[in-house]
Formats: sequence, structure tokens, C-alpha cells
Amino acid sequence: MQREVPLFITFVTGTLLVVAFFVPALSYLEQTFLDWFQIVAGFTLILGLDSLIVHHAQKIQFRRKGWFHSAALLVSLFGTIIWGFYSWWKVGSPFAPNASFLQYYYTYIFVPLQATMFALLAFFIASAAFRAFRARTLEATLLLISATILMLGRTPVGYKIHPLIPQFSDWIMSYPQLAAKRGIFLGMSLGAIAFSLRVILGMERSYLR
Repeated sequence: MQREVPLFITFVTGTLLVVAFFVPALSYLEQTFLDWFQIVAGFTLILGLDSLIVHHAQKIQFRRKGWFHSAALLVSLFGTIIWGFYSWWKVGSPFAPNASFLQYYYTYIFVPLQATMFALLAFFIASAAFRAFRARTLEATLLLISATILMLGRTPVGYKIHPLIPQFSDWIMSYPQLAAKRGIFLGMSLGAIAFSLRVILGMERSYLR
């Protein structure tokens, strides 16, 4: 019964959502299920928070590798929650302009950390691009040529080299790039439909583990 009941609920819910999408008279069911989804998502957020706290608390308790980072995470987590409730009690909302602590935290801690992560990500992207753009095969050569034209077309240097470079760059973005992107989206959509049918029909049961 521990497996049959979730499979039955998934089958009924998925089937009703598919039917409601094509039958206008049952369209209200879609909004009802979306409301239920938000409620369930709220409880899963609580479970995820509990799992996060337990995992990092055990890491600190047994002094595992990187436990100091876990301590910093938990201090930041509980500090933000406490000050959020304090701002809620003091000024009515933790996101109010006069909620000084959270505004300070967001402006001078969160935003710089976010910028640092994106700056580090730029170096990883540049490293991956360097490895991918080696002209070892025909496909890699075409990728290298297209990327070079696009980069030149998005800078004033490209226009100074030749006025047609920005136009060719726009042509690549409007036709070959868009065609490839649509093909990828079609493949993703078909894959999502196939996976959804497998879940509804009970063929995919990985979520029960």
C-alpha cells in the first residue's frame, strides 16, 4: 500500500490535469490543483530546510571536512530568519525599505557574494569555451568561426574590420541559432511529455525511493 497509494494519486491527478487542459468545462480543476501544489510545495520546503539543518549540524558535530562552512551557513540561515521576524514585528514587513538589517544584508553581503560567484563563473565559461573551440573537427571549426563572428559582431571592433560582420552576426542569431534552439526546445518538450506519461502510467517510480 505504501507504493500503490502514491501511484494511484499520481495517475488520477495527472489524468485529470490532462483532461482539464483539453476540456474547457473542467478548466477549474487546473487552478484547484495548482493551489494544492503550492500548499504541498510549502511543506516540502519545510522538509528541505529540516534536512539541510540536520545534515550540516551532523557535519559540525563530527568535525567532518568543511564543517566551518557548514557553521557559517547555519549562522547565516538562523541570523537571517531571526532578523526577518524581528523586522516583520518592528516595521510590518522584512522587505520594507526601513527594514535596515535585511536591506544592509542584501546590499552589502548578498549582492557582492552573488557578483563574486558570477565573476568566478565567467572564468569557468572562458575555460570551457577555450576547450570547445579547438578546431579539431568540422563541427568544432564551425563553432569556432561562428563564435568569433558573433563576438566581433557585438563589439565596435567588428564594425571597424568590416561593416558586414555585425549584419552576419545578426543573421546567425536570427536563423541558424534560432533553428537549433527550436530543435532543442522541441526535443525537450517531447522528452518532458514522454517522461510525464511514464510517471502518470506508473512506469517511472524513481520518486517513490
